[in-house]
Amino acid sequence: MKIGLIGLPSVGKTTLFNLLTGSDQEVAGFSTGKVDANLGIAKIPDERIDFLSQMYEPKKTTYATIEVIDVPGLVSGSSTGKGVGNQFLDNIRKTDALIHIIRAFKSDEVIHVEGSIDPMRDIETINMELLFADLGVIDNRIERIQTSKKVTKENLAELEVLKKCKEGLENGLLIHNLNLSDEEKEHLKTFGFLSEKPMILVVNVDEDQFRADDYPSKEALMEHSKNVNTPLIQLCIKSELEIAKLDPEDREMFLEDLEITESGVDKLSKTAYEYLGLISFLTAGNDEVRAWTINKGTAARKAAGKIHSDIEKGFIRAEVCKFRNLKELGSMQKVKEKGLATLEGKEYIVEDGDIINFRFNV
Repeated sequence: MKIGLIGLPSVGKTTLFNLLTGSDQEVAGFSTGKVDANLGIAKIPDERIDFLSQMYEPKKTTYATIEVIDVPGLVSGSSTGKGVGNQFLDNIRKTDALIHIIRAFKSDEVIHVEGSIDPMRDIETINMELLFADLGVIDNRIERIQTSKKVTKENLAELEVLKKCKEGLENGLLIHNLNLSDEEKEHLKTFGFLSEKPMILVVNVDEDQFRADDYPSKEALMEHSKNVNTPLIQLCIKSELEIAKLDPEDREMFLEDLEITESGVDKLSKTAYEYLGLISFLTAGNDEVRAWTINKGTAARKAAGKIHSDIEKGFIRAEVCKFRNLKELGSMQKVKEKGLATLEGKEYIVEDGDIINFRFNV
């Protein structure tokens, strides 16, 4: 999975990038003229992998990961090439989802690009840039179809979907909120529309706001999140990054002091997985303990292909154990003695936390 961090300048995008990926990118880099995106890998914390790794003591432990892209701050006019607009748009077209960081914290040292703190205004600014960028692509494609000497049935079907998207965008709706059918979405696959991508809103607050559980425009943001069916997360990004750099014992103390019960990485990854309809199945042995990310509803044979295409082709059976049963009983042997390890066929729908050993023959 690949996610893009977007937002206005100086809202905390690079700080969040450093928190997620363990990087140390210069926070003021983009404001000093840097235009290249930051790329990194975020390891998704998973207590199940921790448990299995302790049990099997494998040569290798592999957590699920997310590829993170941190791009220069968007400004009004980026969709028409202002600032580093075009380069920004090219970077985030390749992502599966967007995380929009919205600034709620106040700082005399870091001046807001608009001169004041107004989360709803900032959301509208970013959404308009995504919207205008997509409108430009749609207008060009519609014109090409309509002026083409040879128009196929496929082109006509595509044209209808594009017109529907154009109407929605002109009414201020992102493509993601148009409730398109799967068939309609199929016609849009090659475009990589920005406003079609699932989005998670992250409000970046300071410590006082975090403790008070209050920040400017909180009720309006929550209402907006509900209306457009977009998850909203509240994080104190700067403080979490500072805490993440401490020794484990000190880290726990500071997290408790801030009353942070779940880290930003945990909260964000769980929200992303749930919102995007993703789950993890697990494989465990002396060589490796690993989490594999798949779509919810994936059948066993297709899940096997996540590991290797040969396993999918030669699939025979899947030996399945529920993680909760292994954790409760303490060993795979006891799970089998209780009859809680099952043999499943290719149509078995894999569940989150399934520990699977695939039997196959090539």
